Amino acid sequence: MSRYVYESALAEPGAVAVTGSRWTGGALGYVRIATTDSPAPVTTTPPAGEVEEDAGRQPPAPGTGPAVHAHDLRRAPGFAPEGERLATAGARWALESRFRLGDDDWAAFSVGFAERPAPADEAVTRTRLVQLAELIVASHHRITAYREHDKRQIEDAFLAEASLQMDSSLDAEETLRRVARLAVPALAEGCVVHLCPPDGRLTPVAHAHVSASVQPWLDELTRESPWLTDLLNDVLEHREDAVLTGDDLAGSPFGPTAQGPGRAVRTLSVSPLRARGKAIGTLTFVYHRPGEDIPTPRLLGDLARRAALAIDTTTAYEQRRRHVELLQRQLLPGALPEWPGLDLHAAYEVADASLEVGGDFYDAVVDRDGRLALVIGDVCGRGAEAAALTGLARHTLRTLLEDGLPPARALERLNKALINQDTGRFVTALVAVLTPTGPATCAVEIVAAGHPRPLLRRADGRVEEIAGSGLFLGVLPDLGLRPARLDVTTGDTLVMFTDGLTEARSAQDVMFEELLPGAVADSAAAPDPSAELIARASKFRATGNDDTAVLVARMKGPQ
Repeated sequence: MSRYVYESALAEPGAVAVTGSRWTGGALGYVRIATTDSPAPVTTTPPAGEVEEDAGRQPPAPGTGPAVHAHDLRRAPGFAPEGERLATAGARWALESRFRLGDDDWAAFSVGFAERPAPADEAVTRTRLVQLAELIVASHHRITAYREHDKRQIEDAFLAEASLQMDSSLDAEETLRRVARLAVPALAEGCVVHLCPPDGRLTPVAHAHVSASVQPWLDELTRESPWLTDLLNDVLEHREDAVLTGDDLAGSPFGPTAQGPGRAVRTLSVSPLRARGKAIGTLTFVYHRPGEDIPTPRLLGDLARRAALAIDTTTAYEQRRRHVELLQRQLLPGALPEWPGLDLHAAYEVADASLEVGGDFYDAVVDRDGRLALVIGDVCGRGAEAAALTGLARHTLRTLLEDGLPPARALERLNKALINQDTGRFVTALVAVLTPTGPATCAVEIVAAGHPRPLLRRADGRVEEIAGSGLFLGVLPDLGLRPARLDVTTGDTLVMFTDGLTEARSAQDVMFEELLPGAVADSAAAPDPSAELIARASKFRATGNDDTAVLVARMKGPQ
């Protein structure tokens, strides 16, 4: 549409250049120009806040339509920065249409002429500029409405999944641990849950962060920061959500003036957890992402209310069902489980600082018969919808594999759920189930649904690719899964990964996939082979930034 609008304006008699600009919060968002010599629009985006709107150049009043202004560029360019650019392109006269897109959001569209048009031609151009502005405004409103509708659907899906996860546990603290795991990275880069024990002092019971290296810092901060403690108590007292950004974070352990990992935090939100007139605790999120990607107050408030109600309900039954809940926590660990004769390692790397939400995930579950199920997967795309599907895929597989469902059937059940979601996205997943067959041996069944094949480093140093194949999840009802079966023994190492590892590309256009077998062979004996592989890929990578997850199972024999 943009190209059509600019081509249409350049077709006006005597037009030599056309500009468009977007202004938000009194600052220029971008300026775009097309000329008769270069008709393809070229967009320039200045640093945030660098170009502020002229006090004498105001958009139409709220509720009014587009307004057209004339500018004699022979006297002075005016209406910066478009006037100067039009004059540079050879324009001596300009007609500018200003129109509102929102309360603090407006735009301008201008046509520059080599000479002032005749009165009749100028009148026609003014009419067309108003029509073009009305078309742009209508399109903007339609797009905005579509995005809001889509965003609300994603929020509803996330809240439904959150309720399912919280309602499936009868332990209050475990319920909020699930909130933390589900919320990161779907809603934020970090999450902290505090509860109010009988003495009334807030106690951190769960925290999660997309970066494993930041977990200790976040844990220490939640226990020892007076600033955060005062903020949480204030939120509980006033019973209202608090969202802090920019200058609000001054003097805190977050924001650009903070030290350590807190410098990356752009925004902090705290929601009170209250149910049936009682203070339950607080739910805190830390965000590295831009402000427009922060969850809406509706989502934050609704999630806090559901969490508080779930906690209050489960607390009433906790004493009678403590034994059942203890077993459930052992089957659903917050970290990778301990399993006899096996070392488990996992690492996760986020692609960039924005960190616009990604879809890689991994998990490890011990089923009721003592088998260990390893899961790794990747949801197509990034953003809120991809993150919601990540939570759905991860927790669905966890639940099904906990119940002892064979890996192929678990993937087929997840495939059916994804098809019913009708999101248009696909998911890849790999499940490996280890069954002990002797003091130092295990039988392994591996099923892959469109996912990169895992590598197995044998104790003698050989590296094998495990052939298990099938189609992507969420596309077709029939996955065509073909499991692979093999035996492993002491010294063997199974390496599972997402495509962010293999698709890392060097400056010489070589993919890390070509080096991966050698890297697996070399890193198998490292203290943490998963972190070692990600570190090697990061050092190798020049392009091909994508989130990366690595899950490693190393047989260490009988203990």
